[in-house]
Amino acid sequence: MTVFVYSALTDEANARLRERLPAGHNVIFRKDLPENEQVAAFQQADFLLGNPPADWFDADHRLQWWQLDSAGFDKYAEVQLAIPVTNMGDYFAWPCAETIVAGIMAFYRDLPELAVLQQEKKWVGAPLRFKMSLLKEKKVIILGAGTIGQAVREMLTGFRCSINMLAKTNPAAELHTPEDLKAALPETDLVVNCLPGSAKGFFSAELIGSMKKKSLYANVGRGTTNDEGALVAALQRGQLAGAVLDVTEIEPLPADSPLWTMPNVILTQHTGGGLMTEDDDKVDLFLQNLDRILTKEPLNNVIDLSRGY
Repeated sequence: MTVFVYSALTDEANARLRERLPAGHNVIFRKDLPENEQVAAFQQADFLLGNPPADWFDADHRLQWWQLDSAGFDKYAEVQLAIPVTNMGDYFAWPCAETIVAGIMAFYRDLPELAVLQQEKKWVGAPLRFKMSLLKEKKVIILGAGTIGQAVREMLTGFRCSINMLAKTNPAAELHTPEDLKAALPETDLVVNCLPGSAKGFFSAELIGSMKKKSLYANVGRGTTNDEGALVAALQRGQLAGAVLDVTEIEPLPADSPLWTMPNVILTQHTGGGLMTEDDDKVDLFLQNLDRILTKEPLNNVIDLSRGY
């Protein structure tokens, strides 16, 4: 049996995978191959780890099982496969939630300005105190009721926030339609976007325009789920107090984007799900599922590609 690793894992993680594969299995790492040999190697693989281009699946292949190295899979919604496909499940939910909540707290407590002043060795002190506010008891809407949204909700509950979640069909959500959301936005202090890529363009210019004056917008979902031009305009005209963005519409963010230089914007550069042990953990989950498929046990984190989330 052949394993094809599309993921660009660390050398340590690659060695970990090679050492722990069952006898009779060999592994091919994409990054060890010239570009013109990669698709052919993929076509000869029995098992796949990673997220190759969607069009690779248009050609013949002999895959028996595919493990994505992500939680999201919206770019594969049109891929049709008759094999089991698994993802990382809720692995990234808590890191993403901690990142966005940390960014929100940093905004309210003015930590970006303090960091700059530290770098400049400039003590301002007392005057800064009057610029700060609290996350405590804010009125919050979380867009998306998946694992990231649920983790954000759990964290914000500790700050005594009043929280409503938006989801199309999830019965645990309080809001279900754009109309519900639009009606609630004028009374909301903080909007946290945790939507998957399948919700492209959902948080529209109309919804951004309905947000409460001087409210805060945060996005740890996908940058394509909001109207970035409308968001920039709302920030520039002072409608919004600021934004905390782990994701942007184009990544890397173009050098000419005004988001780079806005003092009321915190950019965390799509690091939200990051962990020091991330690559090793991807390998471990792959090996756990490989053992399950070889012993004909149910796989962890089976997904339906057509759902897109």
